[in-house]
Amino acid sequence: MNPQLKKYYIFLGASLVFSIGIQIVLGYLGVPWYISIGLVMGIFILLPMIMRRRQMSRMGGGYGSNSGTGQGGGFFGTGSQGTSSGGVSYVCLVCNNKHKGGACPRCGSKMQRADF
Repeated sequence: MNPQLKKYYIFLGASLVFSIGIQIVLGYLGVPWYISIGLVMGIFILLPMIMRRRQMSRMGGGYGSNSGTGQGGGFFGTGSQGTSSGGVSYVCLVCNNKHKGGACPRCGSKMQRADF
């Protein structure tokens, strides 16, 4: 199992136990059930969002202080994959030439595949 996923599942279980504990304590204090359930649901939703935001700011993603650097965040924008230009290049299926879109400059074929 992926260590990040394992860590997330442990955190999710711990937050569930924490939420149930808060529910029990608030029940003993006489807080109405609908208020305590709303509070527990809010904690159960907000804690993973806070954890994800902290993790994304550590990785340099879109939520943290690096969001204005043009790097982009989320699934696709976490960094470059070894391409220096950052754009899409194409590979000709006929002569296997790498080029920048349109017809192949070597053979003139328009049969190509994208290379990210």
